[in-house]
Amino acid sequence: MALLQIQEPGGKTAKALHRLAVGIDLGTTNSLVAASCGGSVEILPDTDGDYLLPSIVRYREGQPALVGKEAKLGLIEDAENTLSSIKRFLGKSLTELKTQNKYLPYKFDESRSDTSPAIVTVDGVKDPVQVSADILRKLAKRAEQCLKGPLDGTVITVPAYFNDSQRQQTRDAARLAGLNVLRLLNEPTAAAVAYGLDSKDQGNIVIFDLGGGTFDVSLLSLQKGVFEVLATGGDTSLGGDDFDYVIADWVAAQLSSKTESEFTVNAQLLQIANAAKHQLSFDESVQLSFDDWSASLSREEFAKLTEKLVSKTINTCRRVLRDASLSVEDIDNIVMVGGSTRMPVVREAVAKYFNKAPLTNIDPDKVVAVGAGIQADVLIGNKPADSFLLLDVNPLSLGIETMGELVEKIIPRNTTIPVVRAQEFTTFKDGQTVMSFHVVQGERELVTDCRSLARFELRGIPPMVAGAAKIKVSFQVDADGLLSVAAQELSSGTKAEVQVKPSYGLDSGAIEQMLQDSYDNAQTDMEARSIKEAQIEARQLISAIANARSVDESLLPIDESRRIEIAVDELEAALIDAGSNQIHALIEKLNLVSGDFAARRMDLTIAEALRGESIDKVNSQ
Repeated sequence: MALLQIQEPGGKTAKALHRLAVGIDLGTTNSLVAASCGGSVEILPDTDGDYLLPSIVRYREGQPALVGKEAKLGLIEDAENTLSSIKRFLGKSLTELKTQNKYLPYKFDESRSDTSPAIVTVDGVKDPVQVSADILRKLAKRAEQCLKGPLDGTVITVPAYFNDSQRQQTRDAARLAGLNVLRLLNEPTAAAVAYGLDSKDQGNIVIFDLGGGTFDVSLLSLQKGVFEVLATGGDTSLGGDDFDYVIADWVAAQLSSKTESEFTVNAQLLQIANAAKHQLSFDESVQLSFDDWSASLSREEFAKLTEKLVSKTINTCRRVLRDASLSVEDIDNIVMVGGSTRMPVVREAVAKYFNKAPLTNIDPDKVVAVGAGIQADVLIGNKPADSFLLLDVNPLSLGIETMGELVEKIIPRNTTIPVVRAQEFTTFKDGQTVMSFHVVQGERELVTDCRSLARFELRGIPPMVAGAAKIKVSFQVDADGLLSVAAQELSSGTKAEVQVKPSYGLDSGAIEQMLQDSYDNAQTDMEARSIKEAQIEARQLISAIANARSVDESLLPIDESRRIEIAVDELEAALIDAGSNQIHALIEKLNLVSGDFAARRMDLTIAEALRGESIDKVNSQ
């Protein structure tokens, strides 16, 4: 905490506390740190005047880890111990990583293939959280040297489409680095803050954020200091690295054999591919060479090789506009964020889709960190909280499994966060004292088509008849996008809750596929839901009639009993493969043939209740 000299009225000098807070853009390729300096937020440089910190960590036996430029030298000579693009490892299993990237130049602990990947180095086994912490620690040290004091808090940016696991692991890395996280801020929102406060623009702004390892598109409305996210979309497994992989594949396909260590070859291929990609942003063609092989790659050929990747970014833009119920004509500006937006093939595709040239005068590497720095200054208390207002959204619907493996959405996608939503549920069986809850994420109607987040149980429910208990289920998404779920039985106050921390995240393109599937299968899903609901209603009716007959069979004449049995058999047969309309028709038929039996049971119950009571007493009651 630093002391600032301020001049009071009358010429007296007083000392005021100025808390030190920074914004950190923890990037796949490069990371930056920003802070308020002299009235404006600026990117903080290292001692050599460099602003970008390469997100690379090199581990050495018995020595401190090297981070940044010093580590970069080991990408070829010590590929197994020099870790890069580690942000793409967060929230994923080793199995997922290997299906996404065949050029991983690392050794892994294969016994942990279904959990967070464990990378074997000469300095021991490292996981993505530890590596990310080393990068954050380096940035924090840079900030403390520039600001001449310890940090009181930090805002760290994350892709808008980071799931709960990826967000939680980012927080864990910051805690391991000794940082106090004030908030996790979505990268496109941070860019909008920096852009909007600087340009004073109003209207609908698209933030197109293509970094080294992740991709986000957010549509924001900027109005008089209010930054409202209208819709967001993206892919946490799409970025500049994937463009490198395409070039590396192209080179590898033309090589006759690998003569060196596989780790070394993979690292060399990626370095050649990365250099070629950067060069094609300036030149029409580039010469590539590997051992005794060489060839030329033109910008036109590169566009063909990466056509599918670019199409994925435009399809996401299309979906975001649809979610916000806006058209291309409603967009006032497109802000390009992330170093990968420097590729002409990307800029041209964006300009063509929006029929408008995107803004390229803003440094795409720095804008996210600046926005995070501005937000950090507000949250730490150095700026008034009402200087601007952020209204972010959650990217995917959150809900709970109900009877019949149906999904009841509690918080729909693109709901403004932070948010708390609650809904009441009840028991299905008489005397039920335990209720299990399954929290899911996704847009489909059936649990099997959504992603499982967590399971927990509420015990100690007072035994009641089915449907009498009232269970309030509350979903809370905080400003960081992290979810907690609580369930409470209202009459007794019995409560259970869970913080959603899945072990790892979605596989490559899973979120994009989930959303696309929800559109493609909307009609099929609704019919499937309708059938499930009809089946639940039918089974409840069949069960109720079976219980009634076991108690009051004497009230049923033989012919009426037979008609009920036939109707029950027809309904049970229909549950196998009939549609919802047919099931509902048979439910009505069963209700009709059992109606007289139900009426007699009701009359008997009333008669039992009134036996021995006088009319006057009943009337008075």
